[in-house]
Amino acid sequence: DFDYLIKFLCIGNSGVGKTSFLNHYTNSTFDTRFYSTVGIDFAVKKLIYKIHGQNRRLCLQIWDTAGQERFRSLTTAYYRESMGFIVMFDLTNEQSFLDIRYWLEQLKLHAYCDNPDVILCGNKSDLPLERVVSEEDADETAARYGLPYFETSAATGSNVPASVEMLLDLVIKKMESTSEQALLDRRSSRKHILSNILLGITMGSDT
Repeated sequence: DFDYLIKFLCIGNSGVGKTSFLNHYTNSTFDTRFYSTVGIDFAVKKLIYKIHGQNRRLCLQIWDTAGQERFRSLTTAYYRESMGFIVMFDLTNEQSFLDIRYWLEQLKLHAYCDNPDVILCGNKSDLPLERVVSEEDADETAARYGLPYFETSAATGSNVPASVEMLLDLVIKKMESTSEQALLDRRSSRKHILSNILLGITMGSDT
C-alpha cells in the first residue's frame, strides 16, 4: 500500500548505464554485463517521505527507456506520465554528452508541462582513466540549462541515491505548492460565490 505513486523517467543514449543506475538505486546491485533495454522497463522502490509535515508512503517508479533510435517513438508516451526526469550521459562517451541537447528537446516536446523537474547525471565516474568529458564542461552544460548536476557511478553507487533524492525533493515541492495553490483557488472561488450570493440577497432586499 502507498499514499502516492511517483513516476520518474530516465533518458539518454543507449549504453550510458541507465539500467545499471536503476538497479543500484532499487536493489544495490551491479551487473558488469551489458543488457540493452528493449522498449521500456522500470524499477520500483518504496519510501517514507514527509509531505505537508506528515510521513507518507511513496511508491517510486523509475522508467528506463531504450536509447536506440528505433525504439524512441515507442517511449514518447511515457514522458507525459512522468513527474520528474533523469537525463543521463556517459562520462567516457563524448557523443552521449553532445546528445544531451537532443534529449532535452524531447522533454520540451513530450513532457507533461513546459517546466518539468529535471536533473543531469554524468555516469561511470568510477572510470577516470577512460573519461573524455571534463567536469568543467559538464558543469557548464548543466548551468546553461539550469539543471542540478551529479557525477554518478552505478558500479560503486556514488551519488546514485543523492541524485534521485534531489529529484524527489524537487517533485514533492512542486506537488506541495500546486496543492496549496489549488486550495487557495478553491477558497477564492468559494468566497467569490458567497459574495455573489450575498450581493444577490442585498439587491433583492432593496427591491
